[in-house]
Amino acid sequence: MHVKRGDQVIIIAGNDKGRTGQVTQVDVERGRVVVEGINMRVRHKKPTQQNPQGERVELEASLHASNVMLLDAKTGKGTRKRPTEA
Repeated sequence: MHVKRGDQVIIIAGNDKGRTGQVTQVDVERGRVVVEGINMRVRHKKPTQQNPQGERVELEASLHASNVMLLDAKTGKGTRKRPTEA
């Protein structure tokens, strides 16, 4: 995986293309990442005794890792990560 939790990334494809954010979760098995404030979805919660009104909660959905690129702090553009030699 070319990104890890805490990295600053730029979105290179999809509805949020061009936006930046910080990676909060990484799912290596499925090849997906969750980026803070990106790919927001609305989840409807049923009314309960503690919350009789019910509610709508906005959650960040995951993105495929190929749709994000590491952000270069100096230029503000995406950059490719070079593989390290062992």
